[in-house]
Amino acid sequence: MPAERPGSDGEHLVQQRLGTSERADRFYADQVLDHLNARMREFVTRQEMFFLATADRHGECDSTFRAGPPGFVQVLDDRLLAYPEYRGNGVMASIGNLSENPRLGILMIDFTRARIGLHINGRARVVLDEEMRVHYPDLPVDPIPGRRAQLWVLAEVEEAYIHCAKHIPHLQKVPAKERGARAWGTDDFKRKGGDFFGAAAEADRRPLFQRPQHANEHLRGGLHEDVPEPGYGAGPAPVRGPLPSRDDVAAELNGEFLDRVERVLARAQPRPAAEDAPEFRGWFDRRDG
Repeated sequence: MPAERPGSDGEHLVQQRLGTSERADRFYADQVLDHLNARMREFVTRQEMFFLATADRHGECDSTFRAGPPGFVQVLDDRLLAYPEYRGNGVMASIGNLSENPRLGILMIDFTRARIGLHINGRARVVLDEEMRVHYPDLPVDPIPGRRAQLWVLAEVEEAYIHCAKHIPHLQKVPAKERGARAWGTDDFKRKGGDFFGAAAEADRRPLFQRPQHANEHLRGGLHEDVPEPGYGAGPAPVRGPLPSRDDVAAELNGEFLDRVERVLARAQPRPAAEDAPEFRGWFDRRDG
């Protein structure tokens, strides 16, 4: 039985239409792991920040940023990471999403040293700090008030692969004294950035928030069209009954989804193959266990 290809059915379809399947297979074979190899684990322990992507059970997405001292993301083994969660602004968007949908995507980028990135995709579980310390008593404890984690996210690695250096800018850290005082965990309005984008100033003039009605769009793969569906955006919102299960609608929607994608991709032309050149196999070479 042949090994499964990494990635989604959607990306495989697009690869086939644009003629990049062979190129993608080389990347999958060379770079995509189901664990963290030694170089990846060392890379993670040096990072002071990462970007986090989550989605709720309807597929509505959220992206955010996490930061801490080097090592704030704990490498528990080659398939398990943990990072702390704090009170923040109290919204708890990422934790809320993970409570409904355990999938998460992490992107770590080293802007200052290696100029390279690492993608980590997998499944997560939210754990109380007290429970984590029962199972992992060597977790660090920050002595500064307000910096004690309330929760931890345990992330099981399913995919790990490089983000190439091609367009990563080289940044330089500014010494703390030049950044100004921004006490960690502060609730001071101005020290947290104030109303930088003016949203609070507009609060009494804007209409009430309304969530867009796109039920089950994540099962359709989105519309992928330059024009809306007939009638979309005109007249009253359609009456929606109980949401069907994924299994009930998957077969029905699959043909519709493929038709739409094919119409969009028909407007694209496969890119000509680049001249063969030696491929860089450093950084997170899969042969380095």
